[in-house]
Amino acid sequence: MSKSKEVLLNDDIRASEVRCLGDDGTQYGVISRNKALSIAEGLGLDLVLIAPDAKPPVCKIMDYGKFKYQQVKKQKEAKKKQKTIEVKEIKLSVKIAQNDINYKIKHARQFLEEGKHVKFRVFLRGREMSNPDAGKAVLERVWPMVEDLADRDKPPMLEGRYVNMLAVPKK
Repeated sequence: MSKSKEVLLNDDIRASEVRCLGDDGTQYGVISRNKALSIAEGLGLDLVLIAPDAKPPVCKIMDYGKFKYQQVKKQKEAKKKQKTIEVKEIKLSVKIAQNDINYKIKHARQFLEEGKHVKFRVFLRGREMSNPDAGKAVLERVWPMVEDLADRDKPPMLEGRYVNMLAVPKK
């Protein structure tokens, strides 16, 4: 169910008596639902059920369209302030040459300087699976080349056919 379906408005409210609050903070007390509806209609506003489990249920007289608009606006504002973490992946192999490592490290350092996380992955092929320490050794060779820019989030770990290590930029 969506949020708009959960909120009961005006004639959808089934309770015979409700505790009614005004939009400006005035309290009407415990009154019948019909009287609360007539007050809301007189003000040109909606009667919204805000606490259905209370005894008696609590309703508020408010402009529901404006309320929904403000909620959506707050959600968009919160989303703008949210920071997304970008993870770049550098793939290596067990039999990688030193100049290839240097080339890939150059890119990894660039990503770390931009504030991105870097995930180093060594893919183990065929018989290399029987010796996952070879993949860990490659990552241990790579680590000193980036440790001045990064913190190691987790040490090299075997996950399926990959040996992974995550490097996070230093603060």
